[in-house]
Amino acid sequence: MSTFDNSVSINPYFKISKENMAAAKELLKTFCALVSKEEGCLYYNFCFNGNILTCREAYKDAAAVMAHLENCGEALGKFVQIVELSRIEILGPAEELDKLRAPMANMNPDYFVFDSGTGK
Repeated sequence: MSTFDNSVSINPYFKISKENMAAAKELLKTFCALVSKEEGCLYYNFCFNGNILTCREAYKDAAAVMAHLENCGEALGKFVQIVELSRIEILGPAEELDKLRAPMANMNPDYFVFDSGTGK
């Protein structure tokens, strides 16, 4: 059985102004330090395309996503004061995504339901 059977990945996209770029990048260090202690995180990293930032992140299941949001809630609150969330995608099996719909509704995510594939 793949370790990714119940995994949920999240791709939030943020626009960052030039004047807030240094402060945003400083907060990325905070996120990495917090997430490094999360047992349910499969991977977590940041990628830039100019002033657009995405976080590539995946978790064992919906419970691990919720633990992440609790762990990083304070830092995320500071982050969204200086960046603009342009969209967020949440990908995984329907059963796990259904557990996240209510708690994440305020972010208005796009949900992508797992259909087929392979994992190792």
